[in-house]
Amino acid sequence: MRTFLSAALIVLVALLVPASAVAYWADRRLGDADGYTAAMAPLATNPAVQGVVVTQATRALSGQIDAGPFQGGVDALIGEALRSFAGTPAYRTAWDAANRAAHTAFLDALTTGHGDAVTIDLAPVIAAVKGELVADGVPFADRIPETHLSVEVMEYDDLGALRKGFRVLQIAGVWLPVLTVLLAGAAVAVAVRRRRAVLATGLGIATGAVLLGVAVDVCRRLTLDDLPADVDRAAAGAVYDALTAFLRTTTWVVLAIGLATALTAWLTGRLRRTP
Repeated sequence: MRTFLSAALIVLVALLVPASAVAYWADRRLGDADGYTAAMAPLATNPAVQGVVVTQATRALSGQIDAGPFQGGVDALIGEALRSFAGTPAYRTAWDAANRAAHTAFLDALTTGHGDAVTIDLAPVIAAVKGELVADGVPFADRIPETHLSVEVMEYDDLGALRKGFRVLQIAGVWLPVLTVLLAGAAVAVAVRRRRAVLATGLGIATGAVLLGVAVDVCRRLTLDDLPADVDRAAAGAVYDALTAFLRTTTWVVLAIGLATALTAWLTGRLRRTP
């Protein structure tokens, strides 16, 4: 019975490893403004994401200026100014501000149940670009009014289910990783042959890490395949990779811990048999 109980706990640990990682990620990354903003910050220098921002912002700004016969030239100047601005520290600051605002909107939607999508308001980016255009003496740039440009980053059909699921993950994010560690210790403690139990537990942890990595990759393919045809796949993939970077890193760290534990237990057994 002790052997069967130990084996059952090891299987449970393998299943809880990916669940624990996702719960912690939801609580400490998606649920935390600083964590979310930090995860999205590298996208400020991603060419695909910059291309989407520049294209959308150029269209928005061009629509705010009536330059008559000079419209084509003004549009070209705006596009060039945006491309140049996208590589500056001011752009990165504006990008972070936009993402922090998007995170606030996301949490507000989960809390109040209002809305069916999460968007990034690029108003901070456009305001900064306007200042650059005016400073560079671009004609008619001072006529640009305050402009809000919303770029949709997430759409959901059942907000109620999403809100409940996210709340469960936030609660589990505190306790589930602790429970997983305790169950791994219990699997070794109740075993008759503890060295073998340590080896099996290490392999179970490594298996859980593999399951996590596979789940992240499968969800990536499903997410991108489900996007509308007019959405930039490269930019969407970059956003997904940025948001799930923590899970990918966790996959490799937990895999290394599990394999190291199993290898240590195996080597210990071999050394004990050596005369």
